[in-house]
Amino acid sequence: MKLQLALDVFDLKDALSLAEKAKDFVDIIEIGTPFVLESGMDAVKRFRQKFPDKEILADIKIMDAGKLEASAAFRAGADYVTVLAVTDLLTMKECVFTANEFGKKIVADLICVSDISAKILELEELGVHGIAVHTGVDQQKAGRTPLDDLRAVKSCAKAAEISVAGGIDLETIPDYAALAPDIVIVGGAIGSAADPAEAAKAIYAKIRNMS
Repeated sequence: MKLQLALDVFDLKDALSLAEKAKDFVDIIEIGTPFVLESGMDAVKRFRQKFPDKEILADIKIMDAGKLEASAAFRAGADYVTVLAVTDLLTMKECVFTANEFGKKIVADLICVSDISAKILELEELGVHGIAVHTGVDQQKAGRTPLDDLRAVKSCAKAAEISVAGGIDLETIPDYAALAPDIVIVGGAIGSAADPAEAAKAIYAKIRNMS
């Protein structure tokens, strides 16, 4: 089980500083969507340069122009690129094809997907490398968590790596780890902590103990 650090609301300097503090306790560094919108592919390039031994995910949530947008992120140094699972199958095919060309991975984000089992069947038939269970910030404010969706995904996914995100912290980590996703994604519980390194260390240790 890997720990992915989601960087969503930081400027480039602050994000680099945070990742430096937490780097020993995370496997994947995510350049989150707000971060990409603010800093562009330069953020991906800078993180690739500074953290050559870490996997980098560019959370660009592709909805169209799959080959064009995925190529830009892979060229910048991303190992994983996200596409919205609700997009059309032609865009999804272009994303998967492009990832295979680069020897990298496409992750389909299930946010706003209602029929999870049917969608996973489609995604795995297309060869998607990863499936992200994701409860968005606005849904979290209404009290929703990704736990039930993770159970549903685990019951039907056969080949893709499964990641989970959505307000996960040290207290709730055991609930998710018990379902054995491949990747647990944590953002605010590390980034907003008084001591990000200690927060990452504690979460990482708990994940490792349950793997």
